[in-house]
Amino acid sequence: MSVTELSKAQPSTPTRTSLCGWGRVGRADCRVFRARSEQDVLDALGADRPAGTGVIARGAGRSYGDAAQNDGGDVLDTTTLDRIVSIDRERQLVTAQGGATVAELMARLAAHGLGLPVVPGTRHVTLAGAIAADIHGKNHHRDGGFARHVVSIRLCTPADGPIDIDAEGDAELFYATLGGMGLTGIVVEATLRVEPLPAPWVCADTDRTNGLSETLALMAGDERHRYSVAWLDLLAGGARMGRAIVSRADPLAAGAPTPSGHRWGAATRAYPGSLARRPAATVPEWFPGALLRPSSVRAFNSLRWRAAPRRERGRPLALAPYFFPLDVLGDWNRFYGGDGLIQYQLVIPDGREAELEACFELIRKRALPVYLAVFKRFGAAFGGPLSFPLAGWTLAIDLPAGAPGLAEALDELDELVAGCGGRVYLAKDVRLRSELLATMYPELERFAALRARVDPGDTLRSDLGRRLGLCGERA
Repeated sequence: MSVTELSKAQPSTPTRTSLCGWGRVGRADCRVFRARSEQDVLDALGADRPAGTGVIARGAGRSYGDAAQNDGGDVLDTTTLDRIVSIDRERQLVTAQGGATVAELMARLAAHGLGLPVVPGTRHVTLAGAIAADIHGKNHHRDGGFARHVVSIRLCTPADGPIDIDAEGDAELFYATLGGMGLTGIVVEATLRVEPLPAPWVCADTDRTNGLSETLALMAGDERHRYSVAWLDLLAGGARMGRAIVSRADPLAAGAPTPSGHRWGAATRAYPGSLARRPAATVPEWFPGALLRPSSVRAFNSLRWRAAPRRERGRPLALAPYFFPLDVLGDWNRFYGGDGLIQYQLVIPDGREAELEACFELIRKRALPVYLAVFKRFGAAFGGPLSFPLAGWTLAIDLPAGAPGLAEALDELDELVAGCGGRVYLAKDVRLRSELLATMYPELERFAALRARVDPGDTLRSDLGRRLGLCGERA
């Protein structure tokens, strides 16, 4: 039975709302409904609405771009579907509804001595959003992305209603949903593999480099640590451009002393609360973006670089601030003012380091005002046609959306990235040209065929999907 036959009713009274991603650009006028049950999700998929409008699910709104908005159409808020259904300590599995956040999952798992194997840079992402974007963390080179740890998904599709899928029962749909940007169905529940949490700390090594060549040489070696990431200073001039603070870490062993002298028991009791703690401060709505300018960021970068140790080994760091450094400041995206920010993330395959260096040179030559740059290695690709990570180097940069010449410079970067077999991350994109998508993601025909099966009426639509030709009228 199709969803249309199940129900024609809307799930709740709609609210007309202007939505955008975390970057605060590309606003969309949408009708927003709140899902309180799986039936509400089915009702939203089966509702009568004007042709060409459609519906897309939305979680915490932490995708930087336009993947969870639908200009002129409907958006289904799924954050109320946040119940953690079960935790199986023996089998190391957790089942939760799609609206549960990474923070909620981590806090509940900690009570059972368990943790998530992969987390992103913020604890506020929902489970469904993590699946749709196939999020990755500082340990992709060792553990892969989020997709690798998903066991099964309960998915509501326009064609078939609620279905339970896994790698054995419907591998094509299962993998397409991992990184599928919400365009294969609405994730209402999922089961993940989790792992033992020996202690809510990591033991970190830090190195400070003096320039890009030194940074690349340090990070090109065999990585023995589970977690690895580099903060880059891309505003420094001359040979200092690309100087970095490279942090590599492993889980702290159970029973090892923490900086305060507490051991595992005391640290465990304090840890879940740190995940629910409110930000230390919040950037006000009226913050003038003009205060955040290249000169001030350049000065801050210099202070940050100088404050880091040249070489430090074995420093214990609390887990939450290590994984989620920006969460200490609420609404930090307001720093960029009314124009908002663009986070541009690319991946360049292993063996194409010349093109990687060309990307850095282009950033320098075009004088892009990069206010934050994070650099790390990826392991092998895993997931569906739209999954972002592949074995290589990934760079994420934050830029003020109103910077002069930004659009042209990013177009040049796109060409470089696509030309060497790389790609940009769709979960953070708000401006990629559609003609480059097939080069970056060569399995689009496979994705389109899958969508034709599960969504023949093109019900699932988003601004990202329309802009890149992933959804729309079929011939």
